[in-house]
Amino acid sequence: MKSGYVALIGKANAGKSTLVNVLVGEKVAIVSPKPQTTRDAIMGIITEPDYQIVFIDTPGIYRAKTALSQTMAKTTETTAKGVDLILYVHDGHAGVTDKDIELIKRFTGGKIPVIIAYTKTDIMPAEKIPEDFKKLYEAGVDCDVYPVSARKGRNLKKLVSAIVEKLPEGEKVIVDDIVSDKSERFMLAEIMREKILLKFDKEIPHGVAVIINTFEKQDNGVYDVNLDIVCEKANHKAILIGKQGAALKEVSSFARKDMEKFLGAKVFLTTYVKVKEDWRDRPSLMDSLGYGKKSQS
Repeated sequence: MKSGYVALIGKANAGKSTLVNVLVGEKVAIVSPKPQTTRDAIMGIITEPDYQIVFIDTPGIYRAKTALSQTMAKTTETTAKGVDLILYVHDGHAGVTDKDIELIKRFTGGKIPVIIAYTKTDIMPAEKIPEDFKKLYEAGVDCDVYPVSARKGRNLKKLVSAIVEKLPEGEKVIVDDIVSDKSERFMLAEIMREKILLKFDKEIPHGVAVIINTFEKQDNGVYDVNLDIVCEKANHKAILIGKQGAALKEVSSFARKDMEKFLGAKVFLTTYVKVKEDWRDRPSLMDSLGYGKKSQS
């Protein structure tokens, strides 16, 4: 049997979370078109009779401007050092630049094998693919590259086969029937944050954290979920709430529907918005919100 850990590494918005969700067959990571969507290393697990792949979806490589983004970058770098394979996810639709090549080579020069998943091929001209592959080859990128589309399911079986081939022989590293290492409480917070990312623009989503205060299943089977949306500025709070609470009601409604789908039960959701100024640059607040060094140790 083949088994091992595979780190998904790549720039922000390369499609890592979408890819791992499709490969695993369930939602284990939230998805949005904004940087810093994934803040933690999140596991997604495929278990078949002859192999087990434990994917670790990491925060996108992004220029660190805050203490939070620095912690995220460290999470990615640390994860890449402790796996059996690196699956470097590159946004094919964005082309291949010299900076992309430089970044890819940071991970291909070591002892850990690397495969490149060249994503989003469904939204780009087909003739661009061989041009980019040639550019990678001529730049000395020495690893297999697979053009894939997670949304269309293109070449995913070939990608999985290539991953399995490079994994070591061994027993399962995770017990059966588990598809993620994250708790239901964690996923509910992430679902709420995903809807905020999708609804609001620019800086507000980056400065938002979600804290679950109450997560209880009542006797009637309904889950009682009480959460805080934490933002950095008073004007952000006003935007998140909206006129007469309209924005908060809308985003909460979207989140509740996904929570119910995830839990397979009705959810009674209560949301509050709180301000903690510049929490992304305050280590003590980052710890209390689940993003600091202590939280990841």
